Amino acid sequence: MHVGFFVLLASSASRYVAAHGLAGVTPLLLGLSGALVVVYVLGVVFWGQSKRVRQLWLAAVVALWCALVLVAPSFSWCAVPLFFVCLRLLRPKPLIIAVVLLTATVIFGQLRLAPKFEVVDVLVPLAVATMATAVFLELRWESERRKALIDQLVRTRGELDEVQREAGISWERERLAREIHDTIAQGLSSIRMLLQAAERGGDTNEHVRRAGEVAEDNLAEARRFVRGLAPAALERQSLPEALRELADRTAAESGVEVRFEVVGEPLPTRAADDAVLLRVAQGALANVREHSAASIAGVTLSYLDDEVTLDVRDDGTGFDPAAPSPGTGRGYGLSGMRARVEQSGGTLAVESRPGEGTAVAATLPVGGIS
Repeated sequence: MHVGFFVLLASSASRYVAAHGLAGVTPLLLGLSGALVVVYVLGVVFWGQSKRVRQLWLAAVVALWCALVLVAPSFSWCAVPLFFVCLRLLRPKPLIIAVVLLTATVIFGQLRLAPKFEVVDVLVPLAVATMATAVFLELRWESERRKALIDQLVRTRGELDEVQREAGISWERERLAREIHDTIAQGLSSIRMLLQAAERGGDTNEHVRRAGEVAEDNLAEARRFVRGLAPAALERQSLPEALRELADRTAAESGVEVRFEVVGEPLPTRAADDAVLLRVAQGALANVREHSAASIAGVTLSYLDDEVTLDVRDDGTGFDPAAPSPGTGRGYGLSGMRARVEQSGGTLAVESRPGEGTAVAATLPVGGIS
């Protein structure tokens, strides 16, 4: 654009000097041309200045060019690069004023050069200026619309990132709440029951010893879930063995008869799924111990063709699963179990009625999704 302006300016000046020599208004024309070159070069050199400075520079360039056209109409060709400079620097309203001025100056120059008045000398510059301005403004508006859309997308992406961050925080909070409920809270409940039994008399040393063991196990579990590790019981034995140990320990701590059995041939399962089923069993048996007033409970691990099911049932007081939680902890424990199972691609079913006991069934696909 800038190079084109200098080429057209030099060509117009050379053509005028070749045709008219150095007499007459030629010195004035060359002086105006030199001044225009200096002003234009200064504008290019300091192009990075403020928009206001560039607009003042453009006004000076257009004024010098108009003076040249008044002296020598052949300089009207320089309007082409000036037109694009105006399109680049000016907003729509001042741009229209500048285009009208440039077009009028070009028409004036064309009429001065023509031997007689021709309508085409007026219509052609008007048509070219109008079409070029319309196309450029449409492109500018489209660019602004795209920029606005991009800004909106960036804001939306930022909002989405914030939502995802909040969702991650919420998910982690729920995970920690489930782990605390299934480890620390249940362990503390067991310790409380054992110490209460010790206060009532009987084998006090045995109750205290068991409370100490539960505290040690609970501390180990807390350390493991903080580090994101599997339950300690699954580190040293298989899932059926861990469930049997859990059933025996629950029976010893609560006095409830807890029966355990395995149905079917054990299938290879993921460690994460084993951890989910163990946590479900821990939560369900904690409810049996603390809320059910049951005398007998059963834990069944069933291996089917493509899924594994854990059933925990008791003959206790039961409850209404559809009723709001009374704040005993059972409702939260069940919701935590369901969340664990569903995150592993499985399902959790709860069947219970007041006075008829409770059955909890967790089913996971073998090799299920996380």
